[in-house]
Amino acid sequence: MIRAEELNAGYKEVQVLFDINAEVKKNQITTIVGPNGSGKSTLLKTLFGLTNIYSGKVIYKDDDITYTPPHDRTKLGIAYLPQVDNVFTNLTVEENLKIAGYTLDDGEYEERREIALNAFPELKDYLNRKAGTLSGGERQFLAIATALIRKSELLMLDEPTAQLSPKFAEIIFNKILELRDDFRLTIALVEQNVKRALEISEKAYLLISGRVAFDGKARELLEHEKFERMCMGLLD
Repeated sequence: MIRAEELNAGYKEVQVLFDINAEVKKNQITTIVGPNGSGKSTLLKTLFGLTNIYSGKVIYKDDDITYTPPHDRTKLGIAYLPQVDNVFTNLTVEENLKIAGYTLDDGEYEERREIALNAFPELKDYLNRKAGTLSGGERQFLAIATALIRKSELLMLDEPTAQLSPKFAEIIFNKILELRDDFRLTIALVEQNVKRALEISEKAYLLISGRVAFDGKARELLEHEKFERMCMGLLD
């Protein structure tokens, strides 16, 4: 669904990604792992158009979107949910949903709203609450619900279980599986709980110092004899 070709990118003069070749296949979960500072989040941001691209291409559904602005990528069906600041905390849950559907007519919005709330029924009791009063996990529910309202096809999640309890983190992982299986979403995932993320994924990339060090099936990385050392960036 989306791929990077010989991608070199970063922030102004600071290059973070080097010659990245990677793809996220349709209706699959692809997890990007690596030690801190390896460029995982930068890769997601680059695919969404939030970094400086020095060379290479970003291809979405066979169209070159390398220099397409983020707001236009959203219209194409791409959603990027950062670890923080992924909802409007000073607005209610209902208002967040309405903003997500601002381009839809009333009938279509109500249809998408129902789909989103059926996917995350926990939000139904909080529609009139400010998003800032929700727990971390509930905010993740709301953020993903807004992506469903926008009819996103590619969902890029950056550390969705960060700072969540193990119980709530597992709920998030199960929701991600539902998004793939029930809504046919394509998901790119950067996640601190590497083992659990790989368990639910088809594909994995390991980044070290901004370069791809592993490209293959998630299960192959998970079962590699040097798995833990590789994820810490210790290649020998």
